[in-house]
Amino acid sequence: MQNFKSLLIAFVATLVFTETAKTQQAFTLPQLPYSFEALEPVIDKETMQIHHGKHHNGYITNLNAAIQGTDAMNMSLVEILKNISKFSTGIRNNAGGHYNHTLFWTILTPQKTTMPSARLKTAIEKQFGSLDSLRMVMNKAGLTQFGSGWVWLCVDEKKQLFVVSTANQDNPLMDVVDKRGTPILGIDVWEHAYYLNYQNKRADYLNNIWQIINWDEVSRRYDELVPKGKFEDWPELLKFHEVMSQTFHPMEKGDLAPIRSRSGELASRAEALHNSQIPTEFDSKKVKDAVKKLAANSKKLDKLVKSKASDKAITKALTDLHDVFHTIVGLCSDEENH
Repeated sequence: MQNFKSLLIAFVATLVFTETAKTQQAFTLPQLPYSFEALEPVIDKETMQIHHGKHHNGYITNLNAAIQGTDAMNMSLVEILKNISKFSTGIRNNAGGHYNHTLFWTILTPQKTTMPSARLKTAIEKQFGSLDSLRMVMNKAGLTQFGSGWVWLCVDEKKQLFVVSTANQDNPLMDVVDKRGTPILGIDVWEHAYYLNYQNKRADYLNNIWQIINWDEVSRRYDELVPKGKFEDWPELLKFHEVMSQTFHPMEKGDLAPIRSRSGELASRAEALHNSQIPTEFDSKKVKDAVKKLAANSKKLDKLVKSKASDKAITKALTDLHDVFHTIVGLCSDEENH
């Protein structure tokens, strides 16, 4: 009988210990999707080991302790963040630290060839002008963030992109920030993220980190938040944009070789767009007139290139054509018709 009681007590104690352990380990450290040294030379192995194993792990340990006895024990991490004003500073700092770093690891990659998807690239160009412009905006936000913090590319409630920085371990999901949205890309500007390689040179860190941004993951996050619309039903527009992007952005950097070699292709894509069936959702006189103008201007640009016109003339013609294209995108993105 005594043995039975002892076994019963041990069994109950094991259950209690197991349940307590489960409660205390509500959040766990995610594994990196690459080795610690994989991001070198942009981010060194030792920084990654300390950043992931010490800093991120510390946020998780502190978060699991901080939520004990609170409503946060029964909430997901995102739910906690969206209601963070109801919780302590300890929960705010450590829940933010856990979420921010979990996202951060996924948007970095050893691969050097990833690019935004066509949909995300179009959205970036519509909002910021170009991918390079986005980089400049985010780098400036990161540089001007006083002290520790993060810079974010987010999607707001209207499905529009925006850039914002936050202090400490705050992020745009929290109900205490000025501009709320869902992050799809975040860059850590705490010194522990870059100090071993860059010392106090945050600008160098921000410039270099773009080499290892995982645009496949950023694009996937964007697609989750912004469902595909009718632009996917107008393939001729997407095909024109592909060539426009590959010729216009080099021109912004003073390289006219792409447009000089592809002006005929651009004109052909514009003509195909002009002859295509406009999706019903976009079918209006303004859109038709803009597409007609796009085709005409593309032909003029092609003639300029073939006549060996000056760099200045070609630059102006391509810039004007780019403006017409974005007029079409703007007309088709009107919220009442989208």
